[in-house]
Amino acid sequence: MESVLSRPASSCSSSGSAPAGIPLRPRLPEWLKVSLPTSGTFTRTRTLLDDLKLHTVCESAKCPNHWECWSKGTATFMIAGDRCTRACGFCAVSTAKPLPLEMDEPTRVAEAARRMALKHVVITAVARDDLADGGAAHFRRTIEAVRSSNPGVVIEVLVPDFLDKDSAIDAVLDAAPHVYNHNLETVRRLTPSVRHRATYDRSLAVLAKAKQRSGGTLHTKSGLMLGLGETREEVLEAMRDLRAAQVDILTLGQYLQPTLKHLPVVEFVRPEVFEELGRIGHELGFIHVASGPLVRSSYHADDFSPAAS
Repeated sequence: MESVLSRPASSCSSSGSAPAGIPLRPRLPEWLKVSLPTSGTFTRTRTLLDDLKLHTVCESAKCPNHWECWSKGTATFMIAGDRCTRACGFCAVSTAKPLPLEMDEPTRVAEAARRMALKHVVITAVARDDLADGGAAHFRRTIEAVRSSNPGVVIEVLVPDFLDKDSAIDAVLDAAPHVYNHNLETVRRLTPSVRHRATYDRSLAVLAKAKQRSGGTLHTKSGLMLGLGETREEVLEAMRDLRAAQVDILTLGQYLQPTLKHLPVVEFVRPEVFEELGRIGHELGFIHVASGPLVRSSYHADDFSPAAS
């Protein structure tokens, strides 16, 4: 199959040494290397999150940008615990039997947003297939608490698929977030091997339903990881499918293997390819596209920030 790249892939050679039979991580290209924080803000952010006993996807999912984001005093809150009921091949969040929901967590998230003086708050969660509503009511309570304590804040949610249950989707929509994000993650062909229990068409249906049931006023958002072995045409097909579902905002980023137990990186996609795909995204009609090797769903989320109401 044709690579996503329009030219030979960057080196995926390994570095270091390991005992026989243990795979090595590929060496990162220069454009994926990040600097460690030197700002005192990083420590203050970590201390605040620890004091309020909050989880973040930045840390739980081993995001490569969390050094930068915490150094700027921002973070993506992960509610409903840090144990996921799904075992996706790309995700570093632990798969285990979840603990009961903490009913004061919405208040703690709101307090963190207040102390951090956030203007754009991103709230995500583990998949909670053990709950009848998939954790949707907990999302609603968190959105309401954040808005109550932080008037004028823009609220973006990054939600699971809720098994495409109308009542769960409506519970989140009733709290009126400004941006409803649900990631497609990868192309149709790779979905069964990349996403546990999720399906490509269900995710598209959830995004389309969120737009329709909001009366078309809600901004919807989705993202793809590249470098898992997808072809260029498959990426373009996924982008077209997202636009057909009336998705407004697109993120494209490089997949990075969080541990050796997770899916390997097939290819490091060059920055100029991300730039080209970003241009195509605008041509397809997305109102905002973030496309680059280090782009993640909530990275610089406030680059597109609809007016709060």
